[in-house]
This record gives sequence, structure tokens and C-alpha cells, in this order.
Amino acid sequence: MNTGADFDNTRLMARVLTLHFVEGRLQSEIAAEMGLSSAKVNRLIKRGRELGMVQISINSPFQPLFDLERKLTAKWNLKNCRVVAAVTGNAETTLGHVGRGAGELLIEAIRDGDTVAISGGKALSALIENLSVERKFDVNVVPMTGGVQDQHYTDVNHIATELANKLGGQATLIHAPLHADTAQERDMLMSVRSVRGVMDAARQAAVAVVGIGSVAGPNATYYEARPIPEGDRAKLVAGGVRCEFLGHLIDGDGSLSDSELNSRLVALPPSEAALIPMTIGVASGAEKVGPIMAALNGGYINALVVDEPTAEAVLEEEVELA
Repeated sequence: MNTGADFDNTRLMARVLTLHFVEGRLQSEIAAEMGLSSAKVNRLIKRGRELGMVQISINSPFQPLFDLERKLTAKWNLKNCRVVAAVTGNAETTLGHVGRGAGELLIEAIRDGDTVAISGGKALSALIENLSVERKFDVNVVPMTGGVQDQHYTDVNHIATELANKLGGQATLIHAPLHADTAQERDMLMSVRSVRGVMDAARQAAVAVVGIGSVAGPNATYYEARPIPEGDRAKLVAGGVRCEFLGHLIDGDGSLSDSELNSRLVALPPSEAALIPMTIGVASGAEKVGPIMAALNGGYINALVVDEPTAEAVLEEEVELA
């Protein structure tokens, strides 16, 4: 065994690392105890890490969630990602957890003076229901789509008002339907000054929160706002449609579907939503795996909040497609 200066320095380094990482001692305490300068202790710790003498292992039940977040973030170059635990056999409670996670991410992202753009949907309702705010935010909440007068979670004006009340800000409402009867009617509605003003405000948002809708399966949310016959639904899916995003039908590769239905929407185009600095997609459940992948592939969102099984399924599906 080498007993020279290198050995002594390595032993000193090991002792400093043990005191700091194992015993939790401050660098200043180690310096005082061992008669070293603080700079010397800092250099020893840095060098020890460079040499691979430090291996940190965290034993936490949250680690699998963090690992999924890291994988999703790396795969789709996300700015942020939250994966929350699911409650087996209780989709509603799981959606509540996802809503809470989305609310936490929203609170971290917004600042006084910001505009927050929102869509309709159950995920946004879950966010509002589970949102916890410690102080008021001077923000303006604006819809990104026209409204659907049916259930509270499909009415963006209701959601905008409720979210603004929770945050302590104000809401700008839109007075137009999401679905027009014709493309010409849609163009007319989009040209109305008040509607155009809402869309312009949404374009200037600092943060957007958007639900990701499904178009396949018995629980497909798209048809709750836009009922169409079963045969037409099957044709959409057979033609490659996998997702509803801001009312728009999106193909699996992320491209905007060529369906004529997209020409009748009073809504911000997905490509413009993608320009908002942080666009948070929120979804939960097995039926949302395809829609999430389509939204990610299209680059329409740069942040994601999802439950653990859904996150795992998205990553597994991506591996199979590769």
C-alpha cells in the first residue's frame, strides 16, 4: 500500500467526505475541527466527487415518480413535468391528484401581472377544485376557446371565472361558441372585436393550462362537446386522429387533422398555443395515452402533469413505436 503523500491526501479526503455526507457536518465545522481552511475542505469535497468517491442514494417512495418525470422530460424536451401517484380503481381521485399537481405547477410558474390562458375540460375543473393558494395573484385568466353551454367543466367562462377567483385575479370572458355551424360562421365570429380581443390576450399569455381530450373509446371527451354519429367517430380514428387539443382534432404524429370539423372552431390554433412560454398539458387515465403522445409529438405542450400508470404507458408505447 502506498503510504506517501498521495495516500495521506486521499485518506484526508475520505475523512472530509465522511464527515460531510455521512455525519452531515457543515464545511465550516469540518474546517475548524480538522484545522483546515474552508477553501481546502471545499476543494477536497469537489475532488472526491470528481474521483467517484461519493455515491448518493435516496430511499424515497417518490423516486419512481421522479424517474418517470426525468424520462418524459428528456424524451420530449419538456420545461417541466409532474407525475403523481394514482389511486388504484378510483379514476376520480386520481384525477384530483393530477389536478392538484397541475395547480402546484401553475402557482410556481405565474407572477403578478401575468395572463393565464385556459381550456375547458374535466382536468381544469380538477385543478380548480384542488388548488391551494397561499396569497393572491394579480393575474388575468382568459379562455383559449369558445364556450360549450352544457356542463360546468366544458364552459370555459365558468372555468376562467372560478380559477380567477381562486387566484385572486380577474377573468376575461368570451361570448362565442366553440363550434360554429360552418367555416364561414366561424370566420365571422373570430372577426368580432370582443372575440378577437380574447384570442389576442391568450396569445400574450405567460402560462397556459390545457386539457388533452380523447377521441376513441366509450369515455372519449371530444364528443361530449361535439356530438357526432358513431360511424363518423370510427372514420376519424381510422383516419389517424388520436387527440383533441383546444377543440382541434390531432393525428397521432402530432399534425393537425385535415378533418373539416377543424375549420369550424372558435379557438386558438394549437400551433399558436405552442408559442406561449409555458403550456401545461393535464391528463389522466389509460384513454389519454394516445392523446398525450399526439400533443407531445406536435410540440403543443412543453410541460406535462399526469398520473404514474399513464406516464408509464406513454413511455412504453413510445418504445414499441420506435
